Amino acid sequence: MTSLLEVHDVGKAFGGVYAVREVGLTVAEGELRGVIGPNGAGKSTLFNLISGHLLPDHGTLTYAGRRLERLTPHARAKLGIAIVFQGARLFLGMTALENVMVGAHARTRHGFLSAALRLPAHRREERAIRADALEALDRVGLKDWADRAAEELPLGQQRSLQVARALCARPRLLLLDEPASGLRAAEREALAQLIESLRGEGLTTLLVEHDVAFVARLADRISVLDLGAHIAEGTPAEIRQDERVIAAYLGKEAA
Repeated sequence: MTSLLEVHDVGKAFGGVYAVREVGLTVAEGELRGVIGPNGAGKSTLFNLISGHLLPDHGTLTYAGRRLERLTPHARAKLGIAIVFQGARLFLGMTALENVMVGAHARTRHGFLSAALRLPAHRREERAIRADALEALDRVGLKDWADRAAEELPLGQQRSLQVARALCARPRLLLLDEPASGLRAAEREALAQLIESLRGEGLTTLLVEHDVAFVARLADRISVLDLGAHIAEGTPAEIRQDERVIAAYLGKEAA
């Protein structure tokens, strides 16, 4: 399979303490890759290194053959990397539809002057973005909420709204940071079904999660971090039986 994302020997330290050290993984085109680990394992740091919100101290990150280390999050978005953060980062005072339309900013072609003058090219682009946003809302089951204020949605639907916003960018790689955190059982099930449907459409996804069962249900392969190091990789079945993973989560005696 063709690799889309390659992380090689990546490290990041804070105050001399490594949060991520010599981590490497390869995500194939169309794969849903899970990244798990106990609290403090380095999952969020790795996510922020891939998304561009942190820069590595050493190592390389390559996406579709292009080096990422010094690119801004916005530049990475233009390349087709979309992000859903753990917290429900919504634009308050805007409708669900308007929130999703923001996701298309990385691929807009017309600038401030065209918008200010309401030039025909800008109006056509705005109509196209609106149509794309409605389609994205429909994909996540929120089309009927399009004109509601985003903050009125329950937490689970706010998380789905974030996914819709990411999809509006037409990503090639979707990064999900702890998407199930804080959700109730029914909301988690709805989110799992949504992620499964996106995998069925061939969208490459990197899912960073603490919940092993949630990731095991969805991922093709799982990478495991512990204390900043990459300790295991394999299918969900292989990971469940890996003594290093059991020890990381439950202690050495359990292993």
